[in-house]
Amino acid sequence: MKKLNNFGYRLLRPILSPLFKFYYCPTIINKEVIPTSGPIVVVGNHKHIMDQCLAILSTKRVLHYMAKKEYFDGPYRFFFRFVGCIPVNRKIHDESAKSAALSVLEQKGAIGLFPEGTRNKTKKVLLPFKFGAVSMAKKTSATIVPFGITGDYKFRSKNLTIRFGTPFKVAGMSLEEANQKLEQEVLNLIQK
Repeated sequence: MKKLNNFGYRLLRPILSPLFKFYYCPTIINKEVIPTSGPIVVVGNHKHIMDQCLAILSTKRVLHYMAKKEYFDGPYRFFFRFVGCIPVNRKIHDESAKSAALSVLEQKGAIGLFPEGTRNKTKKVLLPFKFGAVSMAKKTSATIVPFGITGDYKFRSKNLTIRFGTPFKVAGMSLEEANQKLEQEVLNLIQK
């Protein structure tokens, strides 16, 4: 099991977080529900490239985000590796990415992901959720922490908000039931 490397994340978070907060003025609601220990999967809707920053601002825990492999091939590849992101090849069922994420959870760490699989650029409120989040949570007894993001990413935004819902475990549920519950929770948070 590969040991977690949190150095880059812990180094850059105190520098970049205040800049993000100043620029976008986000509102964070209910962040106190995020467990401070144990394996967690932080999951929500994906509308903008900066969405993960809102979740990162909301907890002192290191969030290892799953990100498309293309980010690791481009000019910012060093940054994504440095902060502990996990590359995902979205063209295949990426066992390597899944294994890396499960390893984080088995070490009682935190994973962040967007079950829509990509940014939602449609008029639909949500794209259909993939099963990765609930599957990983079930395999590792991790707690799922749902969130919903609303508002605009504009300078000094008046409405950019992340709202966290009640964390839950998927034990005793089928993957279909757990995924439906997760999707409904995120939808409810967006519509509040």
